[in-house]
This record gives sequence, structure tokens and C-alpha cells, in this order.
Amino acid sequence: MESPTRALARFSSNLRFKDLDSNLIESFKKYLLDGIGCAIFGRKQPWARIVNQMIKEERGKRESTLWLERFKGPASNIALGLGVMIHSFDFDDYHNAKIHPGAVVIPAAISMGERVNASGKKIIQAMVAGYETMVRIALATGPNSSRLRGWHLTGTTGTFGAAVASGNLLELDEEGMTSALGLAGSQSAGLWAFNVDGAMSKRFHPGRSSQSGIIASLLASKGFRGPSQILEAEDGGFFKATSDEADPRLILEGLGEKFFSIETNIKPYACCASIHSSIDGILNLKKTHGFNPSEIDKIRVGTAQGVIVQCGFSHKPVSILQAQMSLKYCLAVSLIEEKAFVDQFSEEKISDPEILTLANRVEVCLDPEIDRLYPERFASRVEVHLKNRKRFEIRVDSPSGSFENPMSFEEVTQKFKSLTQGLISQEKAHAIIEKIKRIEEIQGIKELTCLLT
Repeated sequence: MESPTRALARFSSNLRFKDLDSNLIESFKKYLLDGIGCAIFGRKQPWARIVNQMIKEERGKRESTLWLERFKGPASNIALGLGVMIHSFDFDDYHNAKIHPGAVVIPAAISMGERVNASGKKIIQAMVAGYETMVRIALATGPNSSRLRGWHLTGTTGTFGAAVASGNLLELDEEGMTSALGLAGSQSAGLWAFNVDGAMSKRFHPGRSSQSGIIASLLASKGFRGPSQILEAEDGGFFKATSDEADPRLILEGLGEKFFSIETNIKPYACCASIHSSIDGILNLKKTHGFNPSEIDKIRVGTAQGVIVQCGFSHKPVSILQAQMSLKYCLAVSLIEEKAFVDQFSEEKISDPEILTLANRVEVCLDPEIDRLYPERFASRVEVHLKNRKRFEIRVDSPSGSFENPMSFEEVTQKFKSLTQGLISQEKAHAIIEKIKRIEEIQGIKELTCLLT
């Protein structure tokens, strides 16, 4: 079998805009708009403010724009800030490989793109190279196995995606990109320990991965050699180190012809993606049968073992992140308020007694059939048992915003406007949307980043 590391290096160093079909290009416009909207909203969160303050204090070479901060700094440091901003409220895009590619790849592509003033076409080709690399590595790693060992794949695989996105813009050849991948993998990190107490580290992982990937590509461009078998090496390779179920063949399957990254999903709900099908289910049942929360005896959710470990815990109002990861809280707030947008995850809301009472009536259990599908499908089965002994049930295989049930560009535009309302002017929001809609016509990405100063 061909070396997976070498194959990805060749693919990502040679990828050009002309290789991309129109459906892929249009999808990546949606990812970019969604990522920028999440970043503008996320900038005001305390964890983003802390990171951005540190970046501004460090100063450095004025290469790239820290969005809405009236500050420019080194591309790698700016990518750190942008990654935290995009992932700051867990509302950014995701792939069923259990990763958030946009929060890692977009900061690397835009920051490095601004440093070299790349065209809009080059930004899109770099994003595709980064997303595709990150997705394939996550899939080949065996995402469920890696997650159950405690790894946060957005952090561990993100370094690779950021390295090839920035390396593509630096025009690294195959040898240079191989080293960039090797150096990126040597910096892979990210652990799920944040789930114990709702710590800020989850927000940090994408930004740090983006920063590490840029550093890897810059070192490789200067001749710093990285390991050439970072993925497949028996001793210390990424696959062996982070999973019990790696399948390197998924790196090579249709590489350059089939793009797994087009299956990236955009979130309509501001919480963990593994919960979205359950939210769809509970909202559908309420709309169909018209019951009130006070009538409910219990809600029973059948899901996968990985979701039970990740999201099945009892909700305690210790942090916003903990609420966003709690299936019980998310179902309760969605049922009571009929939505799960940003207002449903405020400090006040996560302690609301009515929501807490209903959350305690949610039971999470293993559904063997759904477990077999996970994470290829983020499916769930939702049952509502009323006090009058009536029972309603629904199964959702493809949640809202998923590749099979996608949001249109217009719907992403509405999400963008909702997230940025009051934070930027309507005129600026419209200008950003129009720039991204026609990004292939932009001669230099500074035409977009000047709107984000």
C-alpha cells in the first residue's frame, strides 16, 4: 500500500482551484461564511477575550488581522485567536468523523492567505486541501475508538489540516508538504478532560491546532525536516498512538477524485452535534402531538455508546460548555423554548429550575442499531412518555444541517445575520456575505479581511 502520509502530501501540494467542481466550491463558501459568523459572535465570549488579549500583548510582525480587534500580528498567532473565536460557542461546522474542520482550517487559510495576499480562488483551494486532509485522517484513525480513548480529534487531526492549508498557500512541493505533515503530527494534542468540569480548553484546541499547523508549514518551507511516515509508523505513528481501529486505506480511497469534505455539516443548534438528531426528534414530536412539558413523565433517548459517554451525563449548571454537551439539558431547553440557539445557553438559562426539572426526566440508553451506525450517522431514537400513559416515538437519522439534510446558502446567511446582529453593522454584514458569495472573483483576500478589521 502506498504511504498515506506521502499520498496526502502529494494531493495537498498539487491541489488547485481548477480541480474543484462547482458543488464543492459552493459548499465551501457556506463553510467560510458560517465560520466567520461564528467568530464574530464568539469574539465576545470570555475565553476568546482572554486569548485575544494575550495575542495583542505578544504583538509581533503585522501580517494578519485579528478580526474586529483593530490588531494585526503574526499569522500563526492570529490563527490561534481566530480558531478560538470560531469554536467559542460550539456553533461551528462539523463532520461525522467527529471533528470541527472549519475552526482549524479557516484560521490557517485566512491568516496565511493574508500574509501572502492570496486570491479568493487560492483561499478556497487551501481550505479544501485542509478540510479533506483533516477529514480523511480522522476517518482513517477510527474516530469512535480514538474518542473513547479520550482524544479530542479536532485537536489531534486539526494540526494536519492547518499545515496543508497553509502549506498549499506557501506552494510547498511534495517533499516540503510531507515534512509539514510530519511536524504537524508531532504537535497533535487535545484531550476530553474538559467534560469533567466544563473547562475552557475545548475552545482552545482548534486555535492551537491551527497555530501549530502554520508553524509546521513555515518550518518545512525553510527546510526543517519532519518524519515522513507520521501517520503510519509502527513506533510513534499517529494511527497507532491514538486509536485501536485505524484503517489507513481510507486515506487513499478516491483521493483527488472523491471529496469526503463535502459531507461537512452546518449547525442549526448551538450545542454538541451528537445531540442534534435528538433535538430534531423532540421538536417534531411536540409539533405533531401538541403536548406540554408539564404533561411529560419521562423522555427516553436511544443513542450510541460514544454519545452516552460524551453527552449522557446528568446536567449540573457548572458552565455553558457543560450544558452544550449535555443531552439532557439540550432536550429540556429545546422542548420548553422550542429552539436551541445562543439564548438557550446563557448563564441564567442553564440554571433555570424548570429546565433542570425536565432535564432530570430524560433517560439516555444504548440503542444497538444506532450504535452500529455511529459515527457514520449521528442518529437517535426519541420516546416521549406522558403522565396519562400516552407514548410517542420518532427516529431521526439525518439531523437538520447535515449533509443529507443541508442548510442552503440563504439559510446560512440568516444564521450569519442572527449571530452578528448588533456586533457589526447591517451594511458590513451584507458586504461580507457578498464578498464570500463571489470569492472566486477576489484578487487578494485583503478585500475580505479589510471588512473584518
